[in-house]
Amino acid sequence: MTSDDGTIPARIIRSLPLGVTAGAAVGALGGMIGLGGAEFRLPLLIGLFGFAALAAVIVNKAMSLIVVLTALPARLAAVPLADLGSHWTVAANLLAGSLLGAWAGASWAVRMRTTTLYKVLAALMVLMAAALVLTHTTTLGTLTLPGPVQTIAGVAAGFGIGVAAAIMGVAGGELLIPTIVLLYAIDIKTAGSLSLLVSLPTMLVAFARYSRDGSFAVLGANLRFVAVMVMGSIAGALVGGLLLGVIPDLVLIPSLAAILLISAVKLARHASPSV
Repeated sequence: MTSDDGTIPARIIRSLPLGVTAGAAVGALGGMIGLGGAEFRLPLLIGLFGFAALAAVIVNKAMSLIVVLTALPARLAAVPLADLGSHWTVAANLLAGSLLGAWAGASWAVRMRTTTLYKVLAALMVLMAAALVLTHTTTLGTLTLPGPVQTIAGVAAGFGIGVAAAIMGVAGGELLIPTIVLLYAIDIKTAGSLSLLVSLPTMLVAFARYSRDGSFAVLGANLRFVAVMVMGSIAGALVGGLLLGVIPDLVLIPSLAAILLISAVKLARHASPSV
């Protein structure tokens, strides 16, 4: 249970080892599929640690931002910034939509009724599960679109991804990577690095919008918890990266998708303003 301002009860705050463990589990899951794992963190923040919906989104956004900032140097080592320079128009195209989408999504989230936000989060969990399966179990083709149409499609896709990422408090790589591959015919490794370059400013915009809302105080009230869970997430991501490929995708991906779908059902069943 949470208090009215979305803070964690004392009995959970004192259980910092649980926060580290949960963060490590989330990081490991994300690391095994090359993502940050924020989509798995969100239902834990709500169901296990008792955050209300909006408070969970804000805390998840803060953690996602730190994890992305940590992952960016390693990702750029794998795909140097110089190699991404030739694709700057792709990032600019998506950012033209995602920055607006992030501001709009955060604005909508803070104005939604809590019960509505739970339902929206549940629907987005289903979307993330579908994107996960699509990206990791199929060979993504590419769309051949005329230049102006491709630009419009990029802005529209960026806007939608910005909205979804802001409302869930995630980086959005699950949606950005397949979008970059489909729209711009870029290989998936490069797409992963480009997604970070798009998601970082997009997350900063959403974070700035959330900072204007009273619910943002949840971060100040739970700094120790956020810190230990982030440390667990980073450590778990490193372990997950080492385990990459150990579990076959035909087993791992359906299992992770099932976790997201189960989480979606649980979120949809929330009927009270806070849990």
